[in-house]
Amino acid sequence: MDRIRRWIAPTREYEPIAEPVAADGDYGTPQDQAEHSSPPFSRPVYWVFFILGVSMLWAWNMFLAAAPFFKQRFQSDEWAKTHYQSSILTVSTVTNLVSAFTLAKIQESASYPKRIIISLFINIGIFTLLAFSTIALKDVSVGVYFGFLMVMVCGASMATGINQNGVFAFVSGFGRQEYTQAIMSGQGVAGVLPALAQTLSVLAVPEQGEEEATETSWKSAFVCFIMATGVSSLTLVSFAWLTKRQSLHVIDDESESSTEQLPNKTVGLWTLFSKLRLPAISIYLCFAITMIFPVYTSKIESVNNKLNAPRLFQPEAFIPLAFFFWNAGDLLSRLLVLNPRFSIAHRPWILVILAIARAGFIPLYLLCNVSGQGAVVNSDFFYLFIVQLLFGATNGYLSSCCMMGAGYWVSDEEREPAGGFMSLMLVGGLATGSLLSFLASGQ
Repeated sequence: MDRIRRWIAPTREYEPIAEPVAADGDYGTPQDQAEHSSPPFSRPVYWVFFILGVSMLWAWNMFLAAAPFFKQRFQSDEWAKTHYQSSILTVSTVTNLVSAFTLAKIQESASYPKRIIISLFINIGIFTLLAFSTIALKDVSVGVYFGFLMVMVCGASMATGINQNGVFAFVSGFGRQEYTQAIMSGQGVAGVLPALAQTLSVLAVPEQGEEEATETSWKSAFVCFIMATGVSSLTLVSFAWLTKRQSLHVIDDESESSTEQLPNKTVGLWTLFSKLRLPAISIYLCFAITMIFPVYTSKIESVNNKLNAPRLFQPEAFIPLAFFFWNAGDLLSRLLVLNPRFSIAHRPWILVILAIARAGFIPLYLLCNVSGQGAVVNSDFFYLFIVQLLFGATNGYLSSCCMMGAGYWVSDEEREPAGGFMSLMLVGGLATGSLLSFLASGQ
């Protein structure tokens, strides 16, 4: 028991760098220190990190937004139709985890901007192939297309892992939490826009026969995938501007100082965990629990009768609408932490408690109309506003606080490795949750 108490007790290592403990026992706000030690804030740089955040999750959300297309594509194979969502999640997050773990171990020779650029080129190639597969692979068997899809998911997930490691490490080097918040907000937008576009596209097209609906589904998938290519291309151009800007600053700094550039400091993962254990555990639990929502969201239907319900409450529109509500809550809460008064990044134990408490949302899904089998709580309002919106809000708020506060608990030279480590814990939570999602996929 003494060993357990020593492990969970706050240590000197875990205290904010050069920040005295406040009288009430809290650590004070991270912004207090940032004002004294951080470089000037730049709005153009903020928006580049925002675009990087959009690009980081746009690929994954394109796979979620294309759920109606995949469901139609695999309808002739019962196993593929039932498990394609969990298969996408598992392949995605496991690949993401492996790449993030590998890159987190490679610190000394790391070029984080180069990793970001490589990931964007991979994404451009992957989604260009996916877009044209909707034209060239229309007649292939379900098994062949399922295999092709898993390979594409694997490639896109590897790119996402490289991108997350590079972006979170790169932004930590700036020493400004606003830029990390920009990434988190961009991720929220990447969830909202695809779901909204999918819902509106369904409502804009009149009800069709089965053959016309299939053709529309293929066209919709093409637009989804080619948009992902466009977003990655825009991000590449924006990031090229940022790296050029940074290189000019480095040249100016070197002309004013004779100090030599030091190599990247290598920090062991266990050392980082010892300093960041509570935020790291929090973000791991947060995303492990979060991964239950895509499986249930793709299965839960409106409580309105399908035969006479408005188009919005038909499954092809209602499912993306539910994704929109979850992501809207996620985005709004990420924007909330723009105000330092609403951030709890400096209260790590509260982060852990909130992360565990989010498990209470899981049984709420079982009260809804899963697979059209009937709902215990016969209300779409309950599902969309109480379950989806609030579950998404807790995810965005908690993850933003964890990621924004990470650099506050380590020294300046450890910020970049700390950013990569926190992204590793995030991906680890996603991988765990996606594996557990198979338990829900068969319901």
